[in-house]
Amino acid sequence: GLPVVTFFHGGGWVVGDLESHDHCCRVIASKAECVVVAVDYRLAPEAKFPAAIDDAWAATEWVTANAEELGVDASRLAVAGDSAGGNLAAVVANMSRDHEHVEIIQQVLIYPVTDGTCDRPSMTENAEGYFLTRSAMDWFHDHYTVTVADLEDPRYSPILSDLAGAPSAVVLTAGFDPLRDQGNAYAAKLVEAGVDVDHVEYEGMIHGFFSMDEAIDVAADAQDQVAAALKAAFAS
Repeated sequence: GLPVVTFFHGGGWVVGDLESHDHCCRVIASKAECVVVAVDYRLAPEAKFPAAIDDAWAATEWVTANAEELGVDASRLAVAGDSAGGNLAAVVANMSRDHEHVEIIQQVLIYPVTDGTCDRPSMTENAEGYFLTRSAMDWFHDHYTVTVADLEDPRYSPILSDLAGAPSAVVLTAGFDPLRDQGNAYAAKLVEAGVDVDHVEYEGMIHGFFSMDEAIDVAADAQDQVAAALKAAFAS
């Protein structure tokens, strides 16, 4: 069977769908030569935390359980996502470490949300004018949380997890992104925990750049970085 990536779309757990990220998924499938299973998880505010993560985990379990039928190799399974989808990918990766029936060999975190508990400097520096705004992030958190206590849950803020033994990671961050510092901090915490991490901060880029390859050459470079890491993980 082919290697497989379970993909979770961004959109602050509130917006986004299979269509909005179709190009992104096709690029990963084509460049990394794998099957991509895109997950249409429930959205807030109709379905609040932890509905999205419950769906993300259930979908990943389903891929593992139905690998033969899907024509994929469950021993070569990765998770990926951008923004809020990167949050779900990180949490699913951490959960897999504690559940023997799901083995994830690589996590691809594209400008992920990793921490709902505090504002780092990039949240202020890049608050306005670079596509994703601070006020939009506040709005997303307000819709996804049931209570502020949710922000302290490692399934919401994976940076609060013990990351030892987590799957190898690719972390992409963007210089002009409010989420830059929490993505960088997560990559650093993974390294500290002894996890193999390929981290690149694309300094001149904004949140959302990964799928803008028709306009931005650097987006294609980022896609190639992800594909190379996935292919290496699938080959080992």
